Amino acid sequence: MLVIGDLHQPYTLRGYRKFCKSVYKEYGCTDVMFTGDIIDNHYTSFHDSDPDGHSAGLELEMAISNIGKWHKTFPNAKVCIGNHDRLPDRKAFKAGVSRIWIRDIGEVLDTPGWIYRESFIIDNVKYCHGEVRKAHTRAAHDLISIVQGHWHTDSRIDYHDGETSRIWSMQVGCGFDHRFFAADYCKHGKSPSHNCGVVLDNGREPHLIPYYLPET
Repeated sequence: MLVIGDLHQPYTLRGYRKFCKSVYKEYGCTDVMFTGDIIDNHYTSFHDSDPDGHSAGLELEMAISNIGKWHKTFPNAKVCIGNHDRLPDRKAFKAGVSRIWIRDIGEVLDTPGWIYRESFIIDNVKYCHGEVRKAHTRAAHDLISIVQGHWHTDSRIDYHDGETSRIWSMQVGCGFDHRFFAADYCKHGKSPSHNCGVVLDNGREPHLIPYYLPET
């Protein structure tokens, strides 16, 4: 399983898609999992939006175009729905708009072959976006191996051993380029961790593969 960190399209790192493609080939992956927040939705964020940023229409147009490239590279994938992916639904709910009027995210982004869910359990490993709790805390609480994103500045693998069993947790970083205005809400915090993950041996062997920013 190739695990791709939060993209926040259209504000994804330059070269991150090619990097993930190369990791997919190098490790002989057969499946792809996105940790969520594949789209940023800065224009409708609950944080203050940059008045000099992109308009709602332009941002969505750019995001759809960029995600189309990811879809061409990985035509079959699973996507954990993240808090940024849910923003339009949350705003519509707050405004009292019936769910009947809202299109599914896969339809909006035009990604046939991608499956969108809150979480997946595959080979006794739970994949989710990861709000509220970090991966090592979630694994210890839920007693299942965990892979998640959300926490851009944290990437780590922890093992939780019992007398007769072992579970693990993998906190994947992100592919979000924090130099964009859309990340200003966290610009004074810790530096982001850029990487992707791979899960091998039927869910028993997690790896983090670091991504290095291209020289400018």
